[in-house]
Amino acid sequence: MGRSIADLAELCAKVEAEPGKKRKAELVGSFLASLEENEIGPTVLFLLAQVLPESEDRSLDVGYRTVRKAVRSGQMTLFGEDRVSITEAYDTFQRIARAEGAGSRRTKEALLSGLLSRLGEMEREYLLRSLSGEMRIGVNEGVMLDAIARASGVDLETVRGAHMLMGDVGGLAALALSRGGPGLRAVGIKVFTPIRPMLAEMASGVDEVIAALGTAAFEFKLDGARVQLHKEGGEVRIFSRRLTEVTGSLPEIVRIAQTEIQADRFILEGEVVAYSDRPLPFQDVMRRMTRVHEVVGSSQEVPLRLFLFDALLIGERELIGTPCQERWEALQRVAPAHHLVPRIITSDAKEAEGFYRTALEQGHEGLVAKDLGSPYTIGKRGRRWLKIKKSTSLDLVIVAAEWGYGRREGWLSDYHLAARSGESFEEVGKTYKGFTDEEFKAITERLLALRTSETRHVVQVRPEIVVEVVFDEVQRSPKYPSGYALRLARVKSIRDDKTAREADSIETVARLYEEQFRTKGRLADGSSG
Repeated sequence: MGRSIADLAELCAKVEAEPGKKRKAELVGSFLASLEENEIGPTVLFLLAQVLPESEDRSLDVGYRTVRKAVRSGQMTLFGEDRVSITEAYDTFQRIARAEGAGSRRTKEALLSGLLSRLGEMEREYLLRSLSGEMRIGVNEGVMLDAIARASGVDLETVRGAHMLMGDVGGLAALALSRGGPGLRAVGIKVFTPIRPMLAEMASGVDEVIAALGTAAFEFKLDGARVQLHKEGGEVRIFSRRLTEVTGSLPEIVRIAQTEIQADRFILEGEVVAYSDRPLPFQDVMRRMTRVHEVVGSSQEVPLRLFLFDALLIGERELIGTPCQERWEALQRVAPAHHLVPRIITSDAKEAEGFYRTALEQGHEGLVAKDLGSPYTIGKRGRRWLKIKKSTSLDLVIVAAEWGYGRREGWLSDYHLAARSGESFEEVGKTYKGFTDEEFKAITERLLALRTSETRHVVQVRPEIVVEVVFDEVQRSPKYPSGYALRLARVKSIRDDKTAREADSIETVARLYEEQFRTKGRLADGSSG
């Protein structure tokens, strides 16, 4: 029958009890090496609390109420003698994700309760942890890649390199264990397989950028949704930064890729921005990105513009290893100028500042500065790309919310905001500012679907919703275990294009706190008062 959920739960208990990452990786690697090929991917996803691959356009859509009902129903059934296999459990998750339409909620609940009823207490606990997105056994993506390297006998750098190109860590593990080093080294860019995007670090201003990069390309930082355009022959597919396909929501961008880009095969990267006479808020972009019905009417209501800024593949030529400027020149040869992001190259601070002011005046966020010689570093955030924004902001995760009062009565409003800290999250503030009444209502429904527990006033939720938070400064605070709090925080937008793993880290919060003292004084004891 293969390995069972009981075997997997025993592994989880052993891994959770081990304090060291090396030993955790050894245990996971040994287990992976014992699996059949069709068990490897589901096991990896289970341990990482992903359940379904990141690129999967469906989700389980199983909220707190559904889980609670399923647990009650499952507990009413006596445990059987049969063992639930890993592949059987994964097949159940697939069926839950596929359930749609009238009665789908009852179907999902019945499938989940049926599965839970056949599990022992420890198996049930770890399965529910995985469903909640919080395994808390110390296996993050880094530990998993180490485990895959150990299980397959392939060096870690080769595993990491293949992972950046594949994205799907479950599929990566299956490939590594079945085909080893040669299989991973053969992994390359493939059209219609989305690639993890290169990311930029925050910079305090133009002077910092020029000190770090010298002569650099400065591009408008747009308040839109990052996309990858893939084309081969007559077929075009578009992917979000989360690697999810969004082709059906963006018909006008598909037409541009089919008719205006002068190449039959490519992977290009850009930003989709909602526009009238000026850029519209990010939330309007996301309304379009998530629309699957009435797309034609939506495209008239929220028109989009495409701005391209990078080329990863054109024709048969892979470009990720070539310098930034070469990739730009290749992009210029196939894309019309009106679909390219505004850009200058300079080492002159005055010229860059003027370009920055122009970007802000035209309704954009700021600038992204790029090292002209930098290759495309897949899935990495580094100092080769630096972003300059008018307001300081962080991408944080909502981990809890409080019931409002007065005008906000009946809505979850005061949102507990947290930065990433390893596998967990540390709170750095709260805010109820930034939403309209309609947005309060909508996010209340979303948060209740993610509820894990609650008291009279506070609802704890799975850390899944990422919000961009603008604030005035970072303060020292004894109130939060993190030691930091954001002053005058307000939500700028909901970043549905980002996962909780892409939220800013507590180390970034600490760095922003220290950077404030470039222009401010500091008390003698080193605190901010």
